[in-house]
Parts: sequence; structure tokens; C-alpha cells
Amino acid sequence: MEEIRERPAGGEPERSADGLQARTGPVGAADEARPGSVDDAFAAPADAPWQRLPTALAWYRRLVTSAACLAVGGGGVLLLLLWGQPLLAGVWAGLLLVAAVVLWFLAGRFQRSWGYAEASAELYLTYGVLVRQLVVVPYGRMQVVDVTADLLEQALGIATVRVRTAASTADTRVVGLPLADAVQLRDRLAARSESFSTGL
Repeated sequence: MEEIRERPAGGEPERSADGLQARTGPVGAADEARPGSVDDAFAAPADAPWQRLPTALAWYRRLVTSAACLAVGGGGVLLLLLWGQPLLAGVWAGLLLVAAVVLWFLAGRFQRSWGYAEASAELYLTYGVLVRQLVVVPYGRMQVVDVTADLLEQALGIATVRVRTAASTADTRVVGLPLADAVQLRDRLAARSESFSTGL
């Protein structure tokens, strides 16, 4: 393979013996957007943009995690006081307070990380803060599509659309949707599932 040389001024980029275009100069914005980057790996499909979820999902997460921290913190403090460990009780309460604050702020990041896209043949779903995930579910593989909402979700006016596929362990959820949007998404996915499974 011959050596790659710099691009002559005003000319075409030189190519190596294997026909690959030579890249010269510092890494810039064009390099960041090139295929193979992290953002490209988690990009929306070409025919459908990401649909993001409302802030009610963040408040749902904040209320759930705060209640969990309060229950665990209060129970731990009570036990430590009964065991005659007031210093440890204070440390435990402080740690749970820090955890509650961190989870409170992470709830916003969690909500902003969620998105779904209805492509022509698949449902795309992305989420994750520390670990990003991209899930692609073909419409023809969907077997059951339902809407669920616990008491807190009902109070916040949101619901979860759950998609069950042929693989029992491959269940997909679109969380935090406004109730009306969740019902409409359920109906669209159910109709597409039936159309693709019957070959229409």
C-alpha cells in the first residue's frame, strides 16, 4: 500500500493504493458527524424522527425515588436508633439524602433520554443515561399491545404502552406518554402488527 500524502492545494484528495480517500487535517465537526460515531449509532430512522416524552415522566421518577429513599432512610434510622447507634443513624440519613438529591436530578436526564419513532416497518425505542440503548421491534413480531397506568401515573395523566413480542423475554415499553397519546399509539401498533403479520 502506498503512503497517503496530503491534499495538494486546490486539488482533489489523493487516494491510497486501495482506493480509500485520504483524510488530512485536524479532527473537526465533520469527523464527529461521520457514520460510526456514537450519535450515529443511536440515531433515529431515516423516515421518522424521535418523539420525545413529556416532563411528567421526570416527575413520576422523582416521586417514586423520593418515596423509596424516604422509606429506606426512615426505616434505617429507626433501626439504628433502636440499636443505640445515633451517629450511624445520622450518617445513614445523610447518605440517603444525597442519594435522593442525585436521583432527583437524574430523573430529568432519564426523561430526556427516552424517545420512540414509528418507522415504516419497525418501532424504534431509545433510552438510558449511563448506558444508552436502542431497541428495534418489527411490527410483524408484535403479538400483544396494551396500555397500563398505576395510581401515580393516573394522577399525572400518563400511561405506559407495553409491546409483547414472540420472544417472551423481549418486551418493549414506551413509558410516560399522555394517556390520549398512549391509546392512539396502541391502536396504531396493533393495526400495523396485524397488517404485517398477515402480509397486507
